[in-house]
Amino acid sequence: MPLQRRLPKRGFTPLDRVEYQVVNLYQLEASGESEITPELLKERGLIGHARRPVKVLGTGDLTRKISISAHAFSKSAREKIEGLGGQVTEIG
Repeated sequence: MPLQRRLPKRGFTPLDRVEYQVVNLYQLEASGESEITPELLKERGLIGHARRPVKVLGTGDLTRKISISAHAFSKSAREKIEGLGGQVTEIG
């Protein structure tokens, strides 16, 4: 059997890939806080590490105004938060 068929197949993995910790809007609604940071999310157990990047996704609905700091936001999450008068802050 030829050598290329005997060796394991491996794909390309980019070295600069960013893996986000994902938080949904319904989780933020259940937290009951009005000012949300990655450190607070870590305390509540919604993310594993406070220093890794956090991305907020738009699954679920909000019923109150919140101010949140995260590394990335989906388009729908940003629209829902700002639609209620909340503040979105991206961490560099």
